Amino acid sequence: MDRSNHSSTLNRETPLLALAGIHGLVLLAWPTFPVIAIGVWWNSNTVAHNFIHRRFFRARWANLLFSAYLSVLLGIPQTLWRERHLAHHAGVPFRWRGSPQLAAETALILALWTSLAVFHPHFFLTVYLPAYLLGLALCSLQGHYEHARGVISHYGAIYNALCLNDGYHAEHHADPSAHWTTLPQRIDPAARVSRWPAPLRWLDCGLEALERLVLRSPQLQRFVLRSHRRAFQALLPEVPCAARVAIVGGGLFPRTALLLQELLPAAKLTIIDADEANLATATDFVEGVEFIHMRYVPGALPGYDLVVIPLSFDGNRAELERHPPASAVLIHDWIWRRRGVSSIVSFALLKRLNLILT
Repeated sequence: MDRSNHSSTLNRETPLLALAGIHGLVLLAWPTFPVIAIGVWWNSNTVAHNFIHRRFFRARWANLLFSAYLSVLLGIPQTLWRERHLAHHAGVPFRWRGSPQLAAETALILALWTSLAVFHPHFFLTVYLPAYLLGLALCSLQGHYEHARGVISHYGAIYNALCLNDGYHAEHHADPSAHWTTLPQRIDPAARVSRWPAPLRWLDCGLEALERLVLRSPQLQRFVLRSHRRAFQALLPEVPCAARVAIVGGGLFPRTALLLQELLPAAKLTIIDADEANLATATDFVEGVEFIHMRYVPGALPGYDLVVIPLSFDGNRAELERHPPASAVLIHDWIWRRRGVSSIVSFALLKRLNLILT
């Protein structure tokens, strides 16, 4: 690497170096439970994660020193973290390998922990250690939900601004060497997408648990049908034509199919669901509906006049809004996300229904 390329590389990583320095200063100034826990999680998935994939310095000794600094800062030997993470990207089992750098980083961490245990035992046992373990737990939670049911991205502007585009996870896996600043230009329209960042993605799983609760309660079934009927009745008159309707993710309790059979009796309804068991459950509630077992990809099944998207949709919702796959798209969303022509489904469910017309 020539001197100009080295300077350009260092300039691109200067913000990450500065953030790592600020993290250390904040930790020294306010060594509190949330600072320690959030710092371990945040830095591991931003600065340290980028350092795994792209060395920040031309000189090997400088990279080794920065790796040692991150190790002490996070309580995680970065050499071990790097080997484990690269094995994950390669799709091979992680195998522990000793090295002088790993030994040095481990010794530095143990020296810090020993000093804290000896000179500040109460802080070490009641603040540092529990916060450190919580930070590791958050990292584990993040890793799980970034890959649950396949690699998943999150395109929320706030999260990606605070976490250096960490939400573009499918794009990162497509090219792990790509610089974090370029990931928003690499969006894959077919990528699995969640509206929640990885640490909060368990909320998506909670939606299915609520669906299964509805299956067991006729009272809840009547409630969700009544609340959704009002929203559909308010928006369907705006749809110019609805002869063929695709209902995405309509398995389990198929409320949309039940309502549209009532409100659009002449329409041909198709339920598209990636879960075969959910489709089997839906057949107990509706008849005269076509069932397709597949993951819905916008544009893969053309010819529908109306497409209905569920709250739990794991595709790119923003892309659906920009490029609707039909002349009319009804999108279930959270009550605070109003798009197009909209109607509130239920304040209790925190849901609204948005109609996007082309």
